Amino acid sequence: MNWRFLVVLIATWIISLSSLAAEVHVAVAANFTKPMEQLKQEFEKISKHTVIVSSGSSGQLYSQIKNGAPYEVLLSADRERPEQLITEGEAIANSFFIYAIGKLVLWSNQAHLVDQEGKILSTGQFQHLAMANPKTAPYGAAAAQVMKKLGVWDALQSKIVQGENITQTYQFVATGSAELGFIALSQYPGGGSYWQVPQEWYDPIEQGAVLLKTGVKNNAAKAFMVFLQEPIARAVIKKFGYVIVAD
Repeated sequence: MNWRFLVVLIATWIISLSSLAAEVHVAVAANFTKPMEQLKQEFEKISKHTVIVSSGSSGQLYSQIKNGAPYEVLLSADRERPEQLITEGEAIANSFFIYAIGKLVLWSNQAHLVDQEGKILSTGQFQHLAMANPKTAPYGAAAAQVMKKLGVWDALQSKIVQGENITQTYQFVATGSAELGFIALSQYPGGGSYWQVPQEWYDPIEQGAVLLKTGVKNNAAKAFMVFLQEPIARAVIKKFGYVIVAD
C-alpha cells in the first residue's frame, strides 16, 4: 500500500471517530509528561476525543494497573512492564510498540558545576545527588548503571536523594534540594550546567506503548494508539529529545 495513502487513510479514520467522541485514560511514565501535554492537545484537536492523563513511575503505574486502575493505554518508560502485562493477560499483544528511546542527563541549576565528562561525580564535591528509584523508574536504573560504570556507586550512597519518579527527581534539583541529579533529556529546562550521558553507558531506555484490555472496546483508546505512530506525533516526540525507533 502506498505510504501517503496509508497516512491519509489513518487520518480519515481518526477524524471519522469524532462523531463517537469519548474519553481515553492514559497512564504515562513521568519522564514523558511534557511531550504528553502537547500530544494530548494535538490528539484532542484532531479527533475530538478527550485524554485523561495520569503519570508516575513505570513501576507505580504497573502496580496500579494490576490493582484495577481504570487506565486504557500505558506509555511506560521501559518495555519490560508492558510486555509483562501482555504475558499476564492485562494488555493486547499486537498493540505493543516502542514509541520512544529516552536519553539520560546529569543536570544542575548551578552554572559550571556539571562538566561535559561527568567528572563531578568522581570528585564528590557536592552534598546531594538526586536520582529516581532504580527499582521502579527506568531512568533511575540507568543512572545507577552510569555510576557503577564510573566506579562511584558505593562512594556516593550517602549523598543520594532518591525520588519516587523522574518528576520528583527533577524537582529536587530545580528547588535546590540537591545540587545535581539525573533526569530525562526531555525535562532539561535550559540553564545551569548539564552533561548528556553517552547512551552506550546504560541499557537503551526503550519506552513501550500498549493498549490495555480495558481499552479494547474504546474507540478513543484505539485511535490514540494509532495517532501516537503518525508523523505529527513522532515530530512532537523527537522535539523533546527522544529517538524514534524507525529513524
